[in-house]
Amino acid sequence: MIDFTKINYLKNGNERQKRAYEVLTRYQIFEKLKNYSPILAGTIPIEIDIEESDLDIICEVDLNFEENFLEELSFKKIIPVETEVTVENIMIENEKAIVMNFRLEEFSIEIFGQNRPVTKQNAYLHMIAEYKILQEKGENFKQKIIKLKKQGIKTEPAFGILLNLENPYEDLLKMI
Repeated sequence: MIDFTKINYLKNGNERQKRAYEVLTRYQIFEKLKNYSPILAGTIPIEIDIEESDLDIICEVDLNFEENFLEELSFKKIIPVETEVTVENIMIENEKAIVMNFRLEEFSIEIFGQNRPVTKQNAYLHMIAEYKILQEKGENFKQKIIKLKKQGIKTEPAFGILLNLENPYEDLLKMI
């Protein structure tokens, strides 16, 4: 099992993973976010990404002090000054969350903050469940997921289609 809580595994991955590692380390993203226990989640870590896939970085953020988080991101210059950034405050399962999007080199990056330990956030839990399924089902299944994603189907619904899940977002959480 890969330790997804650190990004070192990317160094030995496919070309896109190696490139993601280079960009994330060059800009010291994880070092600058260390107070928020960052984890790279999503499709790139488990090799089911497509060309449009972004780097999803999840963080544990006390949203009562959201301004501190945003100031710290600015202060530590996580994002180069000339970079266009969007910030949204959203609700997920009746919990506040903050989403920041920007580009670094060829990657779209999304930093997601929620007042929940990162290993308890759905993005991480879905990725772990999907990784286990991919390990069990093999390369043919993985290619079917990628094909569905290229057709515009999001990751969890793609797993839902192939596994006949009624509610893939909830059902995947039961498979951990």
